[in-house]
Amino acid sequence: MGDQICSLNFSLTNLYFIGCVYRSGFDQWDQKCSTTGPHWAIHIALSMCPFLCRCIQSLRRWHDSRLTAHLVNAGKYMSGMLMYAFYYYWRSATGGEASFVLYILAATIYNVYACIWDYLTDWSLLRPQAKYPLLRDEVLCTDHLYFYYFAMISNFVIRFSWIMYLPSKGLPFNLRSFILAMLEMLRRWQWNFLRLENEHLGNIDQYRATRDLPLPYAFDSAQDSDADDWDQPCTSSKG
Repeated sequence: MGDQICSLNFSLTNLYFIGCVYRSGFDQWDQKCSTTGPHWAIHIALSMCPFLCRCIQSLRRWHDSRLTAHLVNAGKYMSGMLMYAFYYYWRSATGGEASFVLYILAATIYNVYACIWDYLTDWSLLRPQAKYPLLRDEVLCTDHLYFYYFAMISNFVIRFSWIMYLPSKGLPFNLRSFILAMLEMLRRWQWNFLRLENEHLGNIDQYRATRDLPLPYAFDSAQDSDADDWDQPCTSSKG
């Protein structure tokens, strides 16, 4: 659930935007309520909340299990928080060329980090010498392998769609944000399918999910044949 909320950054920040526009009476709302307005720090706080929650959750799991993977996962969410902090600082009136460079650097690090985590951990793809090239030994949709390759490519492309923010001219930033939010929704939708498939296969490997439930006792074949005889209807013959 936490990962789903991380994809709702656009919706969370617009909760404040809608309230601010309503409170201003639609008077100069683009100057008062946008990321270039005086309250741009509120956008940072709202966008960082899901990442902060997942980061704390990962750190707690690392503290309990001492598995390095949870610590690495926490680093991913930390880099995501830095990306949004530098983005809104760059978009604010106080942002300058230095904040623009920092945003590009932070966004590149986070999205490369997140892509690698998606492929190797969440989806368990790119396994060396796998039965299915660039995938893994077991997949559920063997008749639709193209979906996995499409998901890998589209996941990378959408992760780096933040490049749309860089040109100073072109579509309005509000429209760009809406387009990127829709793309992120589609990315998370396909991410859910592959994440659940990987989790299901992992449960099968660890005997937490099986197709046939083994019984704690064995049947005697002789007793089985006797039981079958009792099940047969009785017939009488006339000599």
